[in-house]
Amino acid sequence: MGVEKFMALIVHKYGGTSMGSTERIQNVARRVAKWHRAGHRMVVVPSAMSGETNRLLGLAKEITETPDPRELDQIAATGEQVSVGLLALALQKQGLKARSYTGWQVPVRTNSAHTKARIESIDEKRVLGDLDGGYVVVITGFQGLDDQGSVTTLGRGGSDTSAVAIAAALKAEECLIYTDVDGVYTTDPRVEPEARRLAKITFEEMLEMASLGSKVLQIRSVEFAGKYRVKTRVLSSLTDPEINLEQEAQSGTLITYEDDETMEQAVISGIAFNRDEAKITVAGVPDRPGIASRILGPVAAANIDVDMIIQNASHDGMTDFSFTVHRNELQKALAVLSDKVQPEIQARDISSDGQICKVSVVGIGMRSHVGVASQMFETLAAEGINIQMISTSEIKISVVIADKYMELAVRSLHKAFGLADESHSV
Repeated sequence: MGVEKFMALIVHKYGGTSMGSTERIQNVARRVAKWHRAGHRMVVVPSAMSGETNRLLGLAKEITETPDPRELDQIAATGEQVSVGLLALALQKQGLKARSYTGWQVPVRTNSAHTKARIESIDEKRVLGDLDGGYVVVITGFQGLDDQGSVTTLGRGGSDTSAVAIAAALKAEECLIYTDVDGVYTTDPRVEPEARRLAKITFEEMLEMASLGSKVLQIRSVEFAGKYRVKTRVLSSLTDPEINLEQEAQSGTLITYEDDETMEQAVISGIAFNRDEAKITVAGVPDRPGIASRILGPVAAANIDVDMIIQNASHDGMTDFSFTVHRNELQKALAVLSDKVQPEIQARDISSDGQICKVSVVGIGMRSHVGVASQMFETLAAEGINIQMISTSEIKISVVIADKYMELAVRSLHKAFGLADESHSV
């Protein structure tokens, strides 16, 4: 998508760091003005200034340890309201017509789950009217309005979701999410220096990468983008605002659909990993129908997320049952198992391991290529890395290994699948 697509409707989203001072806000205005002058219809979704949401919520906590969620939303929403007003002023200083709106002025309709609301609908008429009038429209991210007329917020990272949802409602050509990284990489460059930025990745792959530990985008925003087929680009906000538009429009990573003709089917797009895992094994469990629910039901009731599950082959009517949870919830899960589960099912023993991690290979190319699993297992075996658990989906293979081998595993898999090689580019 370049300048040749004259009058394309484009949504820009800027995080708190980009909005961190009046100087930075003016830089955002310069960047947006450049796109507008090239003929694009521009909608901008900024976050609150960096640190502002924490400051506001901190004030509430000074008054009461258990603030009412509705009032928290009232307070937190002011951060974004300041951002949009300042950015509209900065755009006007650039000589543009600009108008700011809060979530409830658009309105962005949500449910009533205060502090973690979900978007239900967006009324696009007012915004489209302003765009037709030559305005740049600035809309608060992170917030909306429920059926009772109360202000709601979408939870941390909600501005990403707001931006994608607004882009979907306006049928925008593309949603550009400016962040402090310059795109999505084959793996974390801090672990593997040869990690390479992907020019493109599918929604499905991005969703897997996000759920497996990649922090580039909020998961809900990727779900939204995939559901409504909004082409979304992750790119750097640290470049010069006056950078050539054509160059900027092709930078970062484009998250797009699988049937986009420009998508080459790389077998593997990236390696994700998560250190925050812990494994629990319930040993000596009677092997009979319903035993899994009797173990995992109380764990779920305690609001503990279970990730990978494995049940060993039965021996003399008994089996071992292992699963993983977030490391922070290990002690809570063990308490539930020893208090409620073990006495009831007469399990022989409960053990745990907090020194594990999960490493995953992700790629839509797995659907049409065999041998990915065997290559992964052979690569890890060659490094002397023992696999404790395996989980697969259509486009992902995850393994649990000892935490100390994580970086070695990531680097060796990255090399084995040729991810550093430009010719492998998606």
